[in-house]
Amino acid sequence: MGPTMTPPTATVPLSPLFLLRFSSTAAAPRLRSPPATGTGAIRGVRWSRGAGRRCRAAVVEEAGAQEDGVLLPKEGEEATAAAVARYDWKEEWYPLYLSKEVPDDAALPLTVFDRQLVLWRDGDGVLRCHEDRCPHRLAKLSEGQIVDGKLECLYHGWQFNGEGKCVNIPQLPEGARIPRSACARSYEVRDSQGVVWVWMSGATPPDDGKLPWFEPYAREGFTDLSTVHELPYDHSILLENLMDPAHVPISHDRTDWTAKREDAQALFFDVTERTGRGFAGYWGRTRTPQLRNLLRFEAPCVLTNTLEYTDKDGKEQCFSAHFLCRPAGQGKSMLIVRFGSTVRSPIAKLLPPWYFHQNACKVFEQDMGFLSSQNEVLLREKVPTRELYLNLRSSDTWVAEYRKWMDRAGHGMPYYFGHSSLAPPPVPAVVEQAPAGAVAGISASFPAKGGVGTVHAPNPTNRYFRHVVHCKGCRDSVKKYTSLKNAFAVMAAAAVAASILAASRQWKAVLLAASAVLAAASYACDAVLSLITTNFIRTHRRL
Repeated sequence: MGPTMTPPTATVPLSPLFLLRFSSTAAAPRLRSPPATGTGAIRGVRWSRGAGRRCRAAVVEEAGAQEDGVLLPKEGEEATAAAVARYDWKEEWYPLYLSKEVPDDAALPLTVFDRQLVLWRDGDGVLRCHEDRCPHRLAKLSEGQIVDGKLECLYHGWQFNGEGKCVNIPQLPEGARIPRSACARSYEVRDSQGVVWVWMSGATPPDDGKLPWFEPYAREGFTDLSTVHELPYDHSILLENLMDPAHVPISHDRTDWTAKREDAQALFFDVTERTGRGFAGYWGRTRTPQLRNLLRFEAPCVLTNTLEYTDKDGKEQCFSAHFLCRPAGQGKSMLIVRFGSTVRSPIAKLLPPWYFHQNACKVFEQDMGFLSSQNEVLLREKVPTRELYLNLRSSDTWVAEYRKWMDRAGHGMPYYFGHSSLAPPPVPAVVEQAPAGAVAGISASFPAKGGVGTVHAPNPTNRYFRHVVHCKGCRDSVKKYTSLKNAFAVMAAAAVAASILAASRQWKAVLLAASAVLAAASYACDAVLSLITTNFIRTHRRL
């Protein structure tokens, strides 16, 4: 079909591929200009290329052209340098969790870079966040329990209130005072638009002006589908992948109706804003240049991709994806992904939430193998990405923009890999829990308290560990379908036994038919369980 097709029927997207589908089917959208963020639009620095760059194949010509096309213009150099010089990773808000997924009766262990935190709700339901260590003997507070609205350490029973002050030590003699230093370090948190954010600096008061705000979520009728995913590679690689639309037709070919490898094509990019806190611009397909998506990266870990258009009734409609990528340590990240729109299709209303969640899991699993290997190469080679990547102007503009932003702001991070500079972690990524001690900590440390067994083991390649354990809805679905599967199996066996004892052929036939139906129902429940908990396995097909 030609580019004059009308906008699609409203839908909540099934996967991270949805924006590409809208780009290929919607009428030419009337897009708003990107609003200023952070320190405002800066016309910034032109960064010179090093003279020692290695010579490459013929494709280097296009790579070089790409660099010239996305580097900042020379004027405004001092303004950008001043803005970037103040960057400090601790003076930022980081997305911790979806507020609806925070347990009411248990503590939640989370990390930001190498900082271990514990998130919980006090007796009044107020969100609290502390350093995840007891000042007594450094035990993880997240392995404790909530007693009468206080967080109790599992080791010796010390209890802490919402401010982090110790209010009870069972071992103290009668009349003895609790030491004033018996406090857990506290962090400021905010619940904004359904996401819990933490301010990591203890020296600087929280800057609410830096707290991300997503305008589409304030619109009337805007609905979203939000999920949490734990992933086994660095958050910078995750962000780089999410701002790379060129890989979608190939990596996610036929994942659903939104991606086909024959749709792979050159893309156009238009960088409209660069600041000390990120960049923004439009992108689209060269075959349909009038259809443009607005992409915005905002430090330290927020990426948005939005498509707006006017429907046949003259009403403004919006489809938007928000990717909140928290650094969870070396070689680890946690992603809160939110797909939303101002309208929703009847089909989306009929399908259960777990269906959309498992489809999102499938997309991230398709990328997981090569992104993890990319993480390994960067750590092993320990050179800037310009020495490893062959960026094309027709596909990799956002990737180059992001790594060049890292050049400018990376000095304010614990470790980073930029386009022309880097500060690798002092030691390679390590596994924090040895297998021998893993099972002992599972029941206490997981968001879903009490999980034990191979399915629940903390394995980053395991879908249950990466998503289901963080999702109340999917956990409830697993319990429900497991109970139904077992019940149907028992009833099927009972029907077979009854058919053997039945006196007439008619009853035998009825009972055997009933057993077949019950067995099929048990199999269907098992298939649903497999969709929710089992990883996608790629099979290559011959075109």
